[in-house]
Amino acid sequence: MSKGASRSGGRARTARVALAALALAGGALVGATMYGFSYAEGLSYLSNDPRACVNCHIMRPQYDGWQKASHHAVAGCNDCHVPHDLVGKYLTKMDHGYRHSKGFTFQDFHEPIRITPGSLRVVEDNCVRCHSGLVSGIVGGAHSGDAHGSVHDTGCVRCHAAVGHGSRR
Repeated sequence: MSKGASRSGGRARTARVALAALALAGGALVGATMYGFSYAEGLSYLSNDPRACVNCHIMRPQYDGWQKASHHAVAGCNDCHVPHDLVGKYLTKMDHGYRHSKGFTFQDFHEPIRITPGSLRVVEDNCVRCHSGLVSGIVGGAHSGDAHGSVHDTGCVRCHAAVGHGSRR
């Protein structure tokens, strides 16, 4: 056997071992991800069922408050907390899922849980969307770019914080 053939065979063997190691690592990653998704009841988050939000113990006070609050009969979690267009809805759900799973995995979340500025904007937009007839005089120019500012300057939940989740004692 020539020296070149021996080197070629060694490289091929090394490439097969590297490929097998990569496949094994990839399989382990996919398996761990699928297990985590199943353990966290990941499919439930694709629904509109408010019970999905209490899969995490930290959301229990918000869920219990929502059940007693004025919006319980007319709005679920997704009605207020995610955009209503299909793409925006699932992008937001992915963002929330990533942040929540990271926070719960590494235990680096604030307790009690706090809403992010981006999520607050979604909530405020949904307030205006549902109550446009009621608030058009307050935020009428907010979306047309006039000098009155935006709904985010006014802040629905600033005064109406108890509406969605009940009083916070």
